[in-house]
Parts: sequence; C-alpha cells; structure tokens
Amino acid sequence: QVQLVESGGALVQTGGSLRLSCAASGSLSNNAMGWFRQAPGKEREFVAAINWSGHTTYYSDSAKGRFFISRDNSKNTMTLAMNSLKPEDTAIYHCAAARSGDTGAIVGALPVNLNWGQGTQVTVSS
Repeated sequence: QVQLVESGGALVQTGGSLRLSCAASGSLSNNAMGWFRQAPGKEREFVAAINWSGHTTYYSDSAKGRFFISRDNSKNTMTLAMNSLKPEDTAIYHCAAARSGDTGAIVGALPVNLNWGQGTQVTVSS
C-alpha cells in the first residue's frame, strides 16, 4: 500500500496562510485524493477533494473560497493552500487517497475505504 506523509502544519495567527503537502511513496495518478481534518473532541470532517487528473475539485462549505487543493502526479504530491485562516480551522489535517479516480470516491467514502496519512497539526491562534 502506498504510504502518505503530510507536512506543513504549524501555528499561525488568524488571517494567516499555510500550505500543507502530502507526499506519496508511490504513484497515485489514477486515484482521487483529498484532505480531511479532525479537531479535538469532534468527528473527522471532509475539507477538499481532487480527482485523478487534478481537473476536478470539490470543497466543503467552510473551505470554499479560502482553501485551494492541487496535485502534481509527476511528483506524487498533493497540496492544500489555506488562506484567511480562522481559529475554527485548528485541527489535525489528514490526506487520503481513494481506490478510484473521481472526487466522489473521497467525499462519499467510508473511512475504511481510504488510504490515510498520519496527519499534520494546524493551530490558528486568535
């Protein structure tokens, strides 16, 4: 199974920006990928998804307009650019890869059907 490793999490002030990266140990060029987050005491929630080619993306309402997901299949990487960060964005951010190539395979997937990274902590101070 391809291993996923996230990086880029940090402590940032409200209104700041961060860029998260997800590096895959192998090719996922045929697989949709996405980002989820889990805040303390809350359930994991979907943030953004991107299809196999990078041409189709999908965002949660909270991410729409502030976050931008992209991927580089030649480098086996995916990124999440986060802008205008708010304290409520504080969470552990996990990248995930689906078994198929469309964004629906991320958005509607059961967690057990996704390949997960360990996560990176994002903390937004008020």
